[in-house]
Amino acid sequence: MTATRLCCADFPDAPPLLYVLGTIEPSDERLIAVVGTRRPSDYGRRTAHQIGMELAGAGVTVVSGLAEGIDTAAHKGALDAGGRTFAVLGSGLDTLYPRGNKELARRIAESGALLTEFPLGTPPQPWHFPQRNRLISGMSFAVIIVEAPAGSGALITADWAAEQGREVFVVPGPIDQPSFEGNHRLLREGARVFTKVADLLAELEMEAVTPTQFQRQSQRQPSLPDLPPPEAAVWQVLTTEWKHADDLVRESRLPASDALAALTMLELKGLAERGDGNRFRRSPRWR
Repeated sequence: MTATRLCCADFPDAPPLLYVLGTIEPSDERLIAVVGTRRPSDYGRRTAHQIGMELAGAGVTVVSGLAEGIDTAAHKGALDAGGRTFAVLGSGLDTLYPRGNKELARRIAESGALLTEFPLGTPPQPWHFPQRNRLISGMSFAVIIVEAPAGSGALITADWAAEQGREVFVVPGPIDQPSFEGNHRLLREGARVFTKVADLLAELEMEAVTPTQFQRQSQRQPSLPDLPPPEAAVWQVLTTEWKHADDLVRESRLPASDALAALTMLELKGLAERGDGNRFRRSPRWR
């Protein structure tokens, strides 16, 4: 854990230093934020993961806030592409929130960095997160809002971005879905429509960078880690198609408590992903 001067933001009220767990590299000057609700639809989660993968594949460092939902999906997408990602925290590095993202935070620290302006020992507080959001937008060239209901913290990030002179791109969603009300409000107010990563990079006049050899190796099918017997049993019945947890319990022939605990561990390890309605499937990197 180190403290470093903030070298990637030039906005008013930028913190004089950041506490960092991980590394900040010269290539990390190409930063784009991907944010949204903690309770996304399956469409929103898949879209965030795909955006994270494509940005990382183009040599962009993905910035988000480590929150559940859209943030988590964007970070995982970048990591699954063998790219880099930053997670900006609303607490000290030793008081990680949410605790369920501990394994994800470990992966981010290995392929990017956890960043915070709050000293060690600072617990997460509600008023820390709007402050955190202004750092997410301020250090990025642009902000992509994937899915945001009215009142979402992602809209605070969008407001900060507009104040800081950053571009805001918005994923359009179903007009009858409340979780996209914030998206549509931003579009009415003049935010740019997000269509695909290639179009966004063109609008920002940011060239895609050919992935490095390390990234190309990371995109190959990885070796499955050794799994405890319950996790291995559940992994065997997981597929690329969504399955309800009850079906996985039955097919694994494990006690329900053991199977559900194994599903949770597979999700934390990035081997499985959870969808709407308590459904699970193998994560894209492991198909």
